[in-house]
Amino acid sequence: MAPRVLVAETLAPRGLDLLRGAGLDVDEHVGMSHDELLDAVGDAAALVIRSATQVDEAVFAAASQLVVVGRAGIGLDNVDIDAATHRGVMVVNAPQSNVLSAAEHTMALLLAQARNVPQADADLKAGAWNRSRWEGVELHGKTLGIVGLGRVGVLVAQRALAFGMHLLAYDPFVSADRARQLGVTLVTALDELVRQADFLTIHLPKTPDTIGLVGAELLANAKPTLRVVNVARGGIVDEAALADAIRDGRVAGAALDVFATEPTIESPLFELPTVIVTPHLGASTVEAQDKAGQTIAEQVVLALRGEFVPYAVNVAASEANATVQPFLPLAERLGRLFTALAGGIVDSLEVSYEGEIADYDCRVLTLAVLKGVLQGVVDEPVSFVNAPQLAESRGLSVRETTSSSALDYVNLVTVRGRRDDRGVHVAGTLFGRRAAPRIVGIDEHSVDVPPARHMLVVRNTDEPGMIGTVGSILGETGINIADMDVGTNAEGAPALMAISTDTPVPREVVERLRSEPGVLDARAIELD
Repeated sequence: MAPRVLVAETLAPRGLDLLRGAGLDVDEHVGMSHDELLDAVGDAAALVIRSATQVDEAVFAAASQLVVVGRAGIGLDNVDIDAATHRGVMVVNAPQSNVLSAAEHTMALLLAQARNVPQADADLKAGAWNRSRWEGVELHGKTLGIVGLGRVGVLVAQRALAFGMHLLAYDPFVSADRARQLGVTLVTALDELVRQADFLTIHLPKTPDTIGLVGAELLANAKPTLRVVNVARGGIVDEAALADAIRDGRVAGAALDVFATEPTIESPLFELPTVIVTPHLGASTVEAQDKAGQTIAEQVVLALRGEFVPYAVNVAASEANATVQPFLPLAERLGRLFTALAGGIVDSLEVSYEGEIADYDCRVLTLAVLKGVLQGVVDEPVSFVNAPQLAESRGLSVRETTSSSALDYVNLVTVRGRRDDRGVHVAGTLFGRRAAPRIVGIDEHSVDVPPARHMLVVRNTDEPGMIGTVGSILGETGINIADMDVGTNAEGAPALMAISTDTPVPREVVERLRSEPGVLDARAIELD
């Protein structure tokens, strides 16, 4: 019998035709409840969804024959990827299907905001000829501030250049050389971008760090001509704070396609005449839906044939050698730690393997490091497959070295790079019979701590009382230290603290630590 593909949400005809043309049994069952999905998925080899279907542990438990879940779009918030990986189910998406449509919708909102097109249209249809009321501004010669130079941000930059706009961008994970190639000038701080911009467009993933990023504090830096555009993710812009700024005349207007709660028909922005809103139409074009349908159908066919799948977002650890496999989680965490310490993406990355592990093929570990380096800082899910392409698009080169000697360790994985003429270094190993992961090097200091979900790295001068100072501040703010090690440099001087905490360290606590005499730097890091 032909493998059964359960299509749980509307898919473009081209995608359905491609699946059927591959000889698959396509079962369209749109609009199912969660319980109905559990009944229907039992013998399906593939499940195709969009954004409305929740694919959780219960679905995977009910789907005994499932090989692949295909998400016809970019977001994967509705798929439990950990559960899929645990059960050996591949998850694929269509990350490039809507980028052009999203960029074009951004330009549409920029133009509509500049020329008050929707307001003038509504007035005229209501019988009012208000030429003077809706006088607009030109894009030519204005400064466009781009927050995030990912795929969509780059496309917007290219189009804005054609309008004669001056382009600034804030993205600590893009190199200055890459920005120059795009005709964009990088700024080092988001508030500086807001101070200079006439238009601000946002192209970021939604993460704990970006929720509420454009809020009252940031908007206080705006000049009164600023217009804010968001076609990225709802919640990145604080809608109430933006509405207040527009009412007070501190911001000229806004155009939003996404909202903190969706669907919605209520927002403080809806009542303001200088605000334009659309109901999440960034990907709502015939072409984008057609691309998503075709792309996801192609991925599903490849997965069911057991062939290479370009847009797989998870990978079976069994593909790695048994000796290399246990190092995969460590390698990814080292990559996350490296980027957090660097404070942005570097131009080049060196990953070295020392000891017994150097005798094996470690390329999958390098991919894991790269996945960790990029995770959460690009506007799409990062996989073992797409990490090299994402790195290349950001001007990041990667070099792998091996050595049979690991000095103090049986095996050692080290990641090095430079950021703004400052060397960044992290190293890790597996310890004991249980292969427990340990971080053993940070910024040329020897440490010995297990990687944890919440970590704090403090660099300080070598003087008495620094440990007490840091511990007291954490204690006063109710943050419990779960583990701690004082790192020593090559001369044996303790000048770095690696701390794991039970809860995240808030931004204000980090700033307080940085303001303490003797503290050179402090960084709160989330590894999971």
